[in-house]
Amino acid sequence: MAHAEVPLSRSLTLPMEEIADGIHGLRIGFVNVFAVAHANGSWTLIDTGVPYSAGHIRHWAEHHFTAPPLAILLTHGHFDHASGAPQLADIWDVPVYAHELEAPYLNGQQEYPPPNTGAGGGLMSILSPIYPRGPIDLSGRLRLLVGTVINTWEMPEWQILHTPGHTPGHISFFRPADQTLLAGDAFCTTKPESFFDAAVSQPPELHGPPAYFTSDFPAAARSIRLLARLKPRVIAPGHGKPLAGLDLERKLALFSEQFARETGDGSSWPERRDQTKRSA
Repeated sequence: MAHAEVPLSRSLTLPMEEIADGIHGLRIGFVNVFAVAHANGSWTLIDTGVPYSAGHIRHWAEHHFTAPPLAILLTHGHFDHASGAPQLADIWDVPVYAHELEAPYLNGQQEYPPPNTGAGGGLMSILSPIYPRGPIDLSGRLRLLVGTVINTWEMPEWQILHTPGHTPGHISFFRPADQTLLAGDAFCTTKPESFFDAAVSQPPELHGPPAYFTSDFPAAARSIRLLARLKPRVIAPGHGKPLAGLDLERKLALFSEQFARETGDGSSWPERRDQTKRSA
């Protein structure tokens, strides 16, 4: 199938080399995609960027690999993570995997809910009504992942974790061998409501998922807590720069509790659970 190519300025793309063993990243505007190399020489693509970025992703991938990926895996179906999937899947003749709860947004059935333009402030929130909400139709290529902790041969040595909140079927990827986490939009390392202001100039720091498109904040808080308990040593998010360091475990644990308090998810607070029991 032929695809129209629309030029995308090279100034909007920035390779992120060797984030961890076998992991290459590419930032396109305000969003990251990742190529994960495997020990047998194969590789897998995580997310596919904004509209018209497929050509850049393809050329970047061909710089690192001589063969197509085993598959494309999507953290979720939002336009900035899934737009290149139809074109790249056709070019490479590979399946596209996503969690089963993302299926309506990826098989042409349903749009995501409208954004909350008042969430978090910033330019991204103001512009959010004009962002595409789908649905993308990947029905001929789409393969569904089922469960909360998933293992698949397309991602050997990795756990695929259901981390809902930002979207119902959002997933993250964790490699226990070196405690590397590809977090998707479960959380960010740049202020998500001001991506354009912060993506280049701001040093990496922990922030919640993009608020204007997050469907369930208590679930997002529980997912962040789940990821914090994995004690990752390297974090590569969907938005922002990678993070690593001896203090990362403590910072993520503190952030997970702070986010839970701010979003009203008190499931980690014993005192609130006790109060609930006393009032029952």
